[in-house]
Amino acid sequence: MSQETVLIRGMAEADLPAVHALEQVLFPDDAWTMDMLRGELDDQPRTRHYVVAELAGDRPGELVGYAGLAAAGGQADVQTIGVRPDRRGSGLGAALLTELLDEAARRGSDAVFLEVRADNAPAQRLYERFGFERVGLRKRYYQPSGVDAIVMRLVLRARPPVGFSGEA
Repeated sequence: MSQETVLIRGMAEADLPAVHALEQVLFPDDAWTMDMLRGELDDQPRTRHYVVAELAGDRPGELVGYAGLAAAGGQADVQTIGVRPDRRGSGLGAALLTELLDEAARRGSDAVFLEVRADNAPAQRLYERFGFERVGLRKRYYQPSGVDAIVMRLVLRARPPVGFSGEA
């Protein structure tokens, strides 16, 4: 099998059918609807940043992942990250997360939050490698399965204490 190049680019309206199809494979119990995906995309770039990962080379345009960020008021939230099952473990999830964190920093966010399924240990390990820390638990968050969500936070930059002028 040849090594294929993956391109990460902004998500467009034309990507929604492929994203939705992948969403249904990855999250069969609680997949987002086309309307939900379209609504997220409609808020781009104002408060949202969505990207897709597609193959380049022999099979250009084949979607292998996607990710989305909401950012406003100094805080960002990872909305979703999805990687096609045959691409897991390839570093694609880390590349998508890096893109979202870079965008959060570009938007001046102080912290990034996310929810991750309590039964998704690989995703938890990925987030922990990036420095995310567990800050809460949302009981029965994912429906209809009733799986808990672990709330995680990554502080991007520390704010100076109140009254700090920065002068020596």
